Amino acid sequence: MKKDPRFELPIAKLSLKTHAFDFELSKAFFEQFDPTGEFIADGNLRADVLLHKTERLITLDFHIRGTVRLTCDRSLDEYDQPLDITRQMLVRYGDEPKELDDDVLQVTPDTLLLDIAQHLYDYIGLALPMKRLHPRFQDEADEDPDAATKLIFTTRPATDNPDDDEPDDPRWAVLKNLN
Repeated sequence: MKKDPRFELPIAKLSLKTHAFDFELSKAFFEQFDPTGEFIADGNLRADVLLHKTERLITLDFHIRGTVRLTCDRSLDEYDQPLDITRQMLVRYGDEPKELDDDVLQVTPDTLLLDIAQHLYDYIGLALPMKRLHPRFQDEADEDPDAATKLIFTTRPATDNPDDDEPDDPRWAVLKNLN
């Protein structure tokens, strides 16, 4: 993936205050990360980024909203999935550039630009539902909330009387009487 200068924030030139940045995320943005469009086919999102810079720390507040084009797992039809994402990332200064945590970065004091394109893509990817269902199937999934937790398989042998706890092996009956 080649770097897109539109998503590089000039942190070295910014004064110690809050700055606002706006980004439009469209199909070209998603093609940088996934040229085949298998994960996210298309999107129409707006990312508002508030950057608060202090002497020791930079706080980035992300608010991403819009829709992404996904493929339904059931029907393979494409549909628009609405997203509204709020995330925060901290950037601190240190000896070497590295990622300390999912939302904590360390950069050197002489870092000029901070590329946030990968972070935007990751935040969008993490907000996508695990089960991608077209809206026409959402009602079916919402009707039975316990459907995912229903017992499908059991190892207990089928008997005519389910209240019958008597074991088949008489040796277990002797152990049952021990108290």
